[in-house]
Amino acid sequence: MADDLDPRSSPLAMSPLAPFAGAKPASPAWFGEALAREPERSVVSAAGADIELLTWGERGKPGLLLVHGNSAHSDWWSFIAPFFADDFRIAAFSLSGMGGSDWRDAYGFEIFAEEMDACARVAGLYDSGAPPIYIGHSFGGALVYHATARYPDRMRAGVVIDTGFGGPPTAEEFARIDAARVAAGGAPSKWRDPRTTEPNRIYPTFAEALSRFRLMPPQVPGNLFIADHIARHSLKAAALPDGQDGWTWKFDPTLMAKIDPEQIFTPAGEPRPPLVHIVGDRSLLTSAEWMAARGTPDLAPKLRRIVIPDSAHHVMIDQPLALVAALRALLAVWPA
Repeated sequence: MADDLDPRSSPLAMSPLAPFAGAKPASPAWFGEALAREPERSVVSAAGADIELLTWGERGKPGLLLVHGNSAHSDWWSFIAPFFADDFRIAAFSLSGMGGSDWRDAYGFEIFAEEMDACARVAGLYDSGAPPIYIGHSFGGALVYHATARYPDRMRAGVVIDTGFGGPPTAEEFARIDAARVAAGGAPSKWRDPRTTEPNRIYPTFAEALSRFRLMPPQVPGNLFIADHIARHSLKAAALPDGQDGWTWKFDPTLMAKIDPEQIFTPAGEPRPPLVHIVGDRSLLTSAEWMAARGTPDLAPKLRRIVIPDSAHHVMIDQPLALVAALRALLAVWPA
């Protein structure tokens, strides 16, 4: 197993931003230029919740809807979307319970499907006369897959990016996966069960909060300046127990515990619009090892697959320009 998937082999996997002590890592010119094309930020009402929405590009152009992963937010796309803004009308939003969107008492794939549809319509993704293309990473890819099966008329096509189906591992599956890693010479993953109901920790300073940011599953971010950008948009002000100002994570830590386990990453039938799966070549979640350890059926034979070299699960962090190039090439000829 590669060291960047092993938090014990690489401290940077567990606290990648700690060495910067709150300062921003150096970044290349393309990153600053992409962020300079700032989105319009607004709020959309969907299924009784306020949903954070970011949009780029002109209305009337073909639509792209970008869906982030679990515990993430819309700004995971804010350095990717500008590359498509000349040719598309693009919307990225924060799912309820994440980013700047409202938390709910209960969540579900049907609720998330309503949020996707509401954001696509408010953003004008249908104004070209054709439905948009949905693109989702990780958990967001599972939501896109669900939508392609349940609501095929809402989209022209779907792209899922490194989505491992089957839901969060059970305690027994965690143990089997860790045993396989140890047998291969690695160390246990020490993943945090996403079904936890523990509250998010509150940190006394923004710099300390940044130092605690890490990716799930744990890996060394391929580009620390992207991890820093994402981390800064992952935090919000909160009061410490003594009433002093502090910082905590935006996502609802009880979200996965509030979803019917039968819905989590369970494909809802066959996708009907064209669907493509983009994966990282070093990703654990889409590897044969993961599928075998979990006893999860591999959906790869059903989907066209594009492999991004030298990338783990978080493809837009590890290989953002390769992801842009793959999507650009794909969208230039597909769907027919």
